[in-house]
Amino acid sequence: MTEPGQIDHVVRTRLRSLRNTLGLSLDDLAARTHLSPSTISRIETGKRTISLDILLPLAAALQVDLDALLDVRSDEDVVIHPTPSSSGERTTWMLSRPTGRTLAIKMRLEPTDRAAEQQVHPGHDWFFVIGRVRLLLGDRDITVETGEAAEFTTMTPHAVSAFDEPAELIMIFDRDGQRAHIHHETSDHPRT
Repeated sequence: MTEPGQIDHVVRTRLRSLRNTLGLSLDDLAARTHLSPSTISRIETGKRTISLDILLPLAAALQVDLDALLDVRSDEDVVIHPTPSSSGERTTWMLSRPTGRTLAIKMRLEPTDRAAEQQVHPGHDWFFVIGRVRLLLGDRDITVETGEAAEFTTMTPHAVSAFDEPAELIMIFDRDGQRAHIHHETSDHPRT
């Protein structure tokens, strides 16, 4: 269990580091947050108590979610051990922890004679191809080759399938795409 003093120290360190990484002076950050430079300095140095009314504008100005700013989970085990999960012509491996803002998976597609059914869902998808795949995107039929990537809004009807040989994709989804693709893993109707 993390002690409150450790949380304060981590948050203060993150605030200072984020401000410096973005190249912002105390005055720059003060202008973005409507806080005084001395208030921000006292927060960073531990001379002022951290409160939610101060953290919210700081997080927004530093372009970070409040959850990420306050997350003090240990990252001692940074290695992920993907395990395969098969469904029809697809095998997937989770490459990220399901609790993150984005989801990364590796997907192996086996060739099939069935036409891929296009699906829509909120979100945005990105994938990198090893092999050769067919991306149906609305009324477009696109071939994506080894070393190429595709990125698209998932409100456009879409489906991905392998041609005559197996293909692998490295895929990244945002939160909305995450919900749709996690549902895919637990349903009988595979989607991409």
